[in-house]
Amino acid sequence: MRKIVSKLKFLLFVLILTSCQNNQKSNEINIYSQRHYAVDELQYENFTKETGIKVNVTKANADELIQRMKIEGSSSPADLFITVDVGKLWQAGDMDLLQKIKDETITAGIDSEFLDPNNYWIPLTYRSRVVVFSKERVDVNDLSTYEDLASEKWKNRLLIRSSSNSYNQALMSSLIANLGSDVAEDWSTKIVSNLAREPKGNDRDQVKAIASGQGDIAVVNSYYIGLLLSSEKEEELKAGNSVGVFFPNQAENQRGAHINVSGIALTKNAPNRENAIKLISFLTSKSAQQTYVNNTYEYSVNSSVEPNEIVKNWGDFKKDKLDLNMLGVKRNEAIRIFDKTGWK
Repeated sequence: MRKIVSKLKFLLFVLILTSCQNNQKSNEINIYSQRHYAVDELQYENFTKETGIKVNVTKANADELIQRMKIEGSSSPADLFITVDVGKLWQAGDMDLLQKIKDETITAGIDSEFLDPNNYWIPLTYRSRVVVFSKERVDVNDLSTYEDLASEKWKNRLLIRSSSNSYNQALMSSLIANLGSDVAEDWSTKIVSNLAREPKGNDRDQVKAIASGQGDIAVVNSYYIGLLLSSEKEEELKAGNSVGVFFPNQAENQRGAHINVSGIALTKNAPNRENAIKLISFLTSKSAQQTYVNNTYEYSVNSSVEPNEIVKNWGDFKKDKLDLNMLGVKRNEAIRIFDKTGWK
């Protein structure tokens, strides 16, 4: 009898210990994130203050994080995967590393044009890949479309970063999806011949190069201009003020400017699924969306949240309605074209 009582006490102890462990697990979230912005830390701090849930973040580039999740398999501690490029979200979903999210309480406030029709990811913010131009040396009326950047009038005047950059890979993927591989390859060949210098640096560096006279136009993500214009560094302010912002492909019969999203996805084996859903809901809330636009100068995926004043000054623009998953579907073809045409 004593042995039975002793065993029962032991089993009760195990159950209590397991319960405590489960409670501890349920009080945290593990994120694998490609994003590297200070505003993200602010968002997580605000979330923890509101819910008491601890947020643990592992940062690396998207490819490294995808490979890590693949190797970890069902033992992965990751609950959420965040990237700055929807193509990488599509890739993770295609590799069966994500689970679907169908929650109308989250998506109700998000414009449908930004949503994943396959329900594998949720958009957090979006940005456009715009053309910036020297206010001194370029007439804005000479600008029109992405395709026109291949025109000889831009020879030795165009600046852009490396083809290994995911933003350029996404842009090329959109051209392939919209225009076909042959047209995209011809475009890439002519872009290379129009470059003012070999591709290098980040988007800020392209704007600085315009300010220093190394080139006249550049292709950059819109939010970088907001960051330059809000900078406390004189060099960056000068660079930001030296350029104008132009959204390509805006005519009535044209498709609109290319966009990409920062997005969040629930991992296939998320150990803290309930808390992960709470964080997604928090980050897509109106207050959190306002925090994004006022700190990163990205656009909100919630139409009721207006852009920051700096961004608003550029005016509204027509967006390319392409299914954003195509930025992942066409990625390998984009890389092939870059390699073939010598875009370094």
